[in-house]
Amino acid sequence: MSRKILIVDDLATNRIILKVKLNAACHETLQAVDGASALKIARADQPKLILLDMMLPDISGIDVCRKLRADPLTRHIPIVIITASGDRQSRLNALKAGADEFLTKPLNEVILLARIRSLLRAHETESELRQRSETWGDLTMAESETVFTMPGHVGLVAGDPAVAMNWRNALAPHLQERISILSPTAALTDSPSGAVPDIYLISADLGTHGSGLRLIADLRSREQSRHAEIALVLPEAEPDAAAMALDVGANDLLPLPLDPQETALRVTMHIERKRRADQLRRAVSQGLRLAITDPLTGLFNRRYALANLDRIATQAHEKGRRFAVMLLDLDRFKLVNDTYGHGAGDAVLETVAERLRDNLRPSDLVARIGGEEFLVVLPDATMGTAHVAAERLCRVIGDVPVPLPDEKGTVEVTISVGLALGPDLHPEPREPAAIARDTLARADAALLAAKSEGRNQVTIASAA
Repeated sequence: MSRKILIVDDLATNRIILKVKLNAACHETLQAVDGASALKIARADQPKLILLDMMLPDISGIDVCRKLRADPLTRHIPIVIITASGDRQSRLNALKAGADEFLTKPLNEVILLARIRSLLRAHETESELRQRSETWGDLTMAESETVFTMPGHVGLVAGDPAVAMNWRNALAPHLQERISILSPTAALTDSPSGAVPDIYLISADLGTHGSGLRLIADLRSREQSRHAEIALVLPEAEPDAAAMALDVGANDLLPLPLDPQETALRVTMHIERKRRADQLRRAVSQGLRLAITDPLTGLFNRRYALANLDRIATQAHEKGRRFAVMLLDLDRFKLVNDTYGHGAGDAVLETVAERLRDNLRPSDLVARIGGEEFLVVLPDATMGTAHVAAERLCRVIGDVPVPLPDEKGTVEVTISVGLALGPDLHPEPREPAAIARDTLARADAALLAAKSEGRNQVTIASAA
């Protein structure tokens, strides 16, 4: 799939050169000759990336960058500002305006294309997370805006600790973030979540040739550092190493000698980007959790429970073991609602769910699959252990009355349980999903029998 890149330059020659390079890399290009048309095209076409010349005939590239960042429709588009001037102040102004990168002409094609690949990967990952988060209704975004933001964590990794100490002394006056000096081994050592850096600054030379690149690859392969930002610190005269670093997972390149102010701006930008991505991941995770959870009791819901029952049946089939299925139903629950109100009924359901959860193994599945109906699945069970567990659940529910809300007293609650063991004897081999459904159906029949025989008891399903 082609990805549109907007080229903004008033000189046709520059636009043509960039277009040829990008088309050769299978990118589709859009073109604008000034700032006004660039803003219009960016809003209308939503390019994946913008290559923006610093000097434009109407407004400066930095002003265009500020306007793009201020517009909700374009604020997330990566921006690379390109200029013929290597003026330090212009570079700082571009980064302060929100540019993701600042490149000086003549452009090195290898580094340019590697930068574009790196920025596009980061942008597409964030876009996918944002889309999934919006699908779940931005469940955690609004809440997190009010939470106090802790300082970020910067990890400095150099072959010589004295070099890392010099970096730290230079950066400390410009950063409010916590700065740690790490050896390559320490960078790869498992640490508590709060001790993992948000961004690593890694020297390209850690004592052996290519050691900085190998460390980047190792950090990307580990769960605790997979989503961290990484910047490689290297001499400007190494374009091939720079391009390779971006392709193996670096987010940025920092040329030696480090400019403390520019480096601090880049570090701050990367930490903010990581916070956004972490926030989006939390929103997606929360949305997924709510999609499989009953909102009242916090137990799994019917959809998840039935799918997990199939998984447990499959594992039992593969290992030659058995599993137990219980269907539990609150006795005369309608009377609780009619007598005390639906608020009391909800309180009863919450208490019953809590007691079920507290009296089962972590490996057991417990879910609310109907109004007052619960499903419990016990992996690796025998009829003896399952029967003992079912009787215990009956006791912990029925022996202690449930307190009603607003101190309105208590209500006695009992449950009826239908119990079946799977797989049942059957003349023909069957798929695990069919075994799961058959076991569930036999547990349901046993539950009906428990209800008809007086309630507050466990009934075991007969074999087929």
